[in-house]
Amino acid sequence: MLTSEVAEGIHWLEHAHVNVYFVEQEGRVMIIDAGLPAIWPRVREALRELGFEDSVVALVLTHGHFDHVGVAARIRSHYRVPILVHPDDAYIAAHPYRYKHELNRFVVPLQNPGSLPILGRMTLAGALRVRGVTDTLPLAPGLAANLPGMPEVIHVPGHTAGHVALHFADRGVLIIGDALVTLNPYTGVKGPQIVSGAATANSPQALDSLDRIAALHADKVLTGHGEPWLSSPAEAVAIAKKIGPS
Repeated sequence: MLTSEVAEGIHWLEHAHVNVYFVEQEGRVMIIDAGLPAIWPRVREALRELGFEDSVVALVLTHGHFDHVGVAARIRSHYRVPILVHPDDAYIAAHPYRYKHELNRFVVPLQNPGSLPILGRMTLAGALRVRGVTDTLPLAPGLAANLPGMPEVIHVPGHTAGHVALHFADRGVLIIGDALVTLNPYTGVKGPQIVSGAATANSPQALDSLDRIAALHADKVLTGHGEPWLSSPAEAVAIAKKIGPS
């Protein structure tokens, strides 16, 4: 199997250090984030293996960066499903390289050579040739209530202005995108942390936003990069705040 079932009805697919998730309920499945271009055949094969190739109902983006939008256009056209994103990230989803960041995107990796193999794999997976997507729909609580798993949508700005997390309270799972990661692609450092300022718009705001998820009930935190965090959000947040910006 290409995927791992990390919680009841939640499947994890990783490629080139970028994570994609499939959430199922009653024969319907949504995709969370769209990886990089080279993940496309793996997405199709994973859905076939899971028996959901004809059951996809939506693609949800935690945010609009290029490494989460990679095959969004192909998912929409192939499965004929809407793409949902927070309104504040609709512009980035359409223009996935035009995003705010605090530090130089090229200097930071050179200062952190442990990141270079990671970024190299991402580049080979198509990180420099991502197509944006327009005509997205706004991700709002009313729409989310009709999605598989009926997640609570939590706005956690900082990494981007419209970043969201998805809380599946009945499954004890928080899917948090890049609001908090367990692998920082720009430094190569593992463990709970916010992403480097090379890709984060506002690190102080990103750290403040973590307070919104620290009190949530979950025993698994699923991130955009890195392994699942198999403990509470509060513990992950405490470590991330101690590390601080990078």
